[in-house]
Amino acid sequence: MRTSMMAKVTTVALATMALTPGLATAAAPPTLVNCAAGELCLWAKTDFKGARHTYELSGTDIESCVALPEGSSAASLANRTGRPVTTYQSAECAETGEFQTYPGSGTWAPEAPYRVRAFKIWER
Repeated sequence: MRTSMMAKVTTVALATMALTPGLATAAAPPTLVNCAAGELCLWAKTDFKGARHTYELSGTDIESCVALPEGSSAASLANRTGRPVTTYQSAECAETGEFQTYPGSGTWAPEAPYRVRAFKIWER
């Protein structure tokens, strides 16, 4: 009797979770229609919100430090360049601060581990 009751409770709980709208889509990847293929997009706020800065390979020197505009920083990013991108806490790409490399295969980071102030796009 006890096993049968537990099976019913589990079944009801799973059915409720599957039918609850917010729970079914919580793990879906973000939809970033405003960051096209070939772009590096950086947002001022977490969860891809706030002012957005967009960079493309055609306007960016490969393996050069690119600082965000004076006084700005990013809290979330999407790397759709097809190349690895390293983001830096330092506006000079100094490795004495925090830095992290994101693969170029389509990386979405809704919350960077630090305020991003500069980046480098790598050849491969």
